Amino acid sequence: MKIAVASDHAGFALKEEVKTLLEKKGHEVLDFGPNCEDPCDLPDFVYPATLAVSEGKVDRGIFIDGVGYGSAMIANKVYGVYAAVCQDPFCAELARSHSNTNVLCIGGKIIGSAIALKIVEVWMETPFLGDVEKYRRRVDKVLAISEKHLKKLSDI
Repeated sequence: MKIAVASDHAGFALKEEVKTLLEKKGHEVLDFGPNCEDPCDLPDFVYPATLAVSEGKVDRGIFIDGVGYGSAMIANKVYGVYAAVCQDPFCAELARSHSNTNVLCIGGKIIGSAIALKIVEVWMETPFLGDVEKYRRRVDKVLAISEKHLKKLSDI
């Protein structure tokens, strides 16, 4: 799978660990930055990575900032991107299996690297339960909201 990763300075160190894990598992990683821990603005890195997910240039995205919510707020503004903040493996499993998320957001200041790497593993390995009618129905309702309120990049 091709995965976009991005962070800000608060998530940089954990992003580097996540990249290593993903590459060891055979995934292709596109790093949208930053390339160091110098102070920076999250949208400068997460927005381009989000566009790569939206445009289908990557299969999924993993974004890491201080608490994860800034990345999720940015990502969920873009058509075709469904981001969840996960702070434990159980939430990561449900974010994939029940909600079919394509972006994982993690807070580098609130969870340690061992649990973060487990979250990434679980999220990457969990399939969407789209053959279960209630999950497909619920996700379809979210997709309908997106169709109503967000613009496709091709329409801009």
